[in-house]
Amino acid sequence: MSPLSILLNLLWIVFGGLEMALGWLIAAVIMAITIIGIPWARAAFNIAGYTLLPFGQRAVSRADYLGQHDAGTGPLGFIGNVIWLILAGWWLALGHLIAAIVFAITIIGIPFAWAHLKLAGIALWPIGKMIVPVEDLRPPYPR
Repeated sequence: MSPLSILLNLLWIVFGGLEMALGWLIAAVIMAITIIGIPWARAAFNIAGYTLLPFGQRAVSRADYLGQHDAGTGPLGFIGNVIWLILAGWWLALGHLIAAIVFAITIIGIPFAWAHLKLAGIALWPIGKMIVPVEDLRPPYPR
């Protein structure tokens, strides 16, 4: 991770990232306890990690990155994502979008606004995604 990413992640944690990551973690634990929510719990755990350290990492499709499909990247993952979108994804993404607008008002908040936009994207459609360091990206993903 680059020194700039480390600095931005530290600032992110201080200015609300830790609380957001804890919120995602609590949601993931609650989903896992329900048993039926386990597929969504895995996605929420991934988002919790991404929320804690969003700079220097990227959410990518597991199928594209690993070169093989699994249950989360096929038809079951699609159905799971549709259910997620209807029940939780749209309002979680809306929350990140509102936070991005608030942060974007100031010039110094623009990197945090960008992080919230990245989180809004994965909050909409998380199943079948994985979080990888930017340094590990290979084509077709731009750094």
